[in-house]
Amino acid sequence: MAKRDYYEVLGVSKGASAEEIKKAYRAKAKELHPDRNADKPDAEAKFKEVNEAYDVLKDADKKAAYDRFGHAAFDGGMAGGARAGGFGGAPGQGDFASAFSDVFEDLFGDFMGGQRGGARRGRATRGSDLRYNLSIGLEDAYSGLQKQITVPTAVACGACSGTGSEGGSEPVTCPTCSGMGKVRAQQGFFTVERTCPTCSGVGQIVKNPCKTCAGAGRVQKDRALSVNIPAGVETGTRIRLSGEGEAGLRGGPAGDLYIFIEVADHPLFQRDGMDLYCRVPVPMTRAALGGEVEVPTIDGGRSRVKVPEGSQSGRQMRLRGKGMPALRGSGIGDMYIELAVETPVKLNAEQKELLRRFEESCAKSNNPDASGFFDKVRKFWDDLAK
Repeated sequence: MAKRDYYEVLGVSKGASAEEIKKAYRAKAKELHPDRNADKPDAEAKFKEVNEAYDVLKDADKKAAYDRFGHAAFDGGMAGGARAGGFGGAPGQGDFASAFSDVFEDLFGDFMGGQRGGARRGRATRGSDLRYNLSIGLEDAYSGLQKQITVPTAVACGACSGTGSEGGSEPVTCPTCSGMGKVRAQQGFFTVERTCPTCSGVGQIVKNPCKTCAGAGRVQKDRALSVNIPAGVETGTRIRLSGEGEAGLRGGPAGDLYIFIEVADHPLFQRDGMDLYCRVPVPMTRAALGGEVEVPTIDGGRSRVKVPEGSQSGRQMRLRGKGMPALRGSGIGDMYIELAVETPVKLNAEQKELLRRFEESCAKSNNPDASGFFDKVRKFWDDLAK
């Protein structure tokens, strides 16, 4: 079967420029790629035909030979001339990887999350995101606060306004990669691609770099920031400050700053979500006879709590609305008080005698004077607690 004209295969005229040929090839390759035409059995053959045509027409010498001799320039029956120039054998085989790599990223770039070439990517690079660990007290987590922090980071160079160029001069196309940001090396059938060592993948170089930032467009500096810590935060809460991260390379956008909150342990309160727990010491007599104790609260105030008669260590009581506020939404948690009954120590002779009499009285539950005795014990321990 006779081969079709290569210009016809790509859909271009004989006088088409190299850029027009390349553009037509990419369009055809996308259209006819077998992965996109699984239901068409002739798609692979047409795709190979397109690659064969482009392999010839993209090369100036091969194109000239084809324009002069047609397909005969590359078949095995022609002596001298074109074959002497190194074009013998079927086109589209030896340089298939090189031809296909031109369109590979166009075909799959959307899936792989990138674009090729420095001209598309641009010289500006987004700055890195930064993390800052901030420790605060439980009282601050309860009320919220405005906190001043100092963050060491890279900021836009003031001398060159972040361009990296001295005197406002414009960057030029990298001569090593011709602005692609990548260089290729042919290894047999495969083409190995790596980041350009001259421009570090940017595609452009600064011929007259700024003396302050050495062409980077940014310098290291400590930045003072004011951070709003909302009420209700807890350990692990993350606050994002958009655009407050590291400055971009050569005028690129800045990254973000992430502040991770750590709430320090409190000497009195323990936290469980929105609830607080507090252990309160209670004199033995007050636990036995009942009464009130005064307890501190996280808001800095104090609340009086009624202790029921005969309370034991470990008994819990709840103060509604005395816990932590919700970080998002409304509502306040509760505060749970756990009683810890204290046994008196270092008693004098009189106190010991009273306790002995108390012990004897307890053994005589039918003693009519017991009520009077308890009144005396209550008064004694109240005086002792003052």
